[in-house]
Amino acid sequence: MLVFGRNVARDLLKNGKPIKKVILQEGFNEKDIFDLIEKNNLKVEIKSKKEIDNLIDGVHQGIILSIPDYQYSNIESSYGDEIVVLLDHIEDPHNFGAIIRTCEAAGIKSIIIPKDRQVQINSTVMKTSVGTLDNMNIISVSNLGYAIDKLKEHGFWVYGTALENSVDYRDVDYDGKVAIIIGNEGSGISNIVSKKCDYLIKIPMYGKTNSLNASVAAGVVIYEVIRNRKRS
Repeated sequence: MLVFGRNVARDLLKNGKPIKKVILQEGFNEKDIFDLIEKNNLKVEIKSKKEIDNLIDGVHQGIILSIPDYQYSNIESSYGDEIVVLLDHIEDPHNFGAIIRTCEAAGIKSIIIPKDRQVQINSTVMKTSVGTLDNMNIISVSNLGYAIDKLKEHGFWVYGTALENSVDYRDVDYDGKVAIIIGNEGSGISNIVSKKCDYLIKIPMYGKTNSLNASVAAGVVIYEVIRNRKRS
């Protein structure tokens, strides 16, 4: 997998993560990154800006790292958690990365995603979530419904975000083990997933906009769950 950007590069190099190769743009002059590359005894390729632009669709800042593909965790690793977040087919890597950062900041360890029709860990997700993936269990499952059933077997109550047939997210008690489901940016959570939820919750909209960005909604709900649990 190719990842890019100076902050991502610094984080991976400082933490001694496996790196296959470093690609630098001609004229790259970040001394601290050069020092880290030398310290880790890494192979470096020098390319023109045009050549690097052809490798990466994004702001690469003159540096690309070739690293092993991300290793996902299994669902069993989440059973001992108090709060788990599930993503029902999030498509935007920036949303996914932002949700990872929010979860890590909130002390949530596990995020469960489906393998199909869901953005996976890629270079954009890594760049958006820079510095947080090492503290997270990202769990990829074949079937989100099956994952919900397994969580319920291990004592989780499931709260899905939905605009219809739902209650204000502030009017619910979040006692016990909590699984929060955030839906797709356009269509929300699926009917199959919705039927498996113990509660459907919504964030009230007071303006003309009828919904929030998925990562913003995740942050609002996550911190309400934490606030509610501390209060009780």
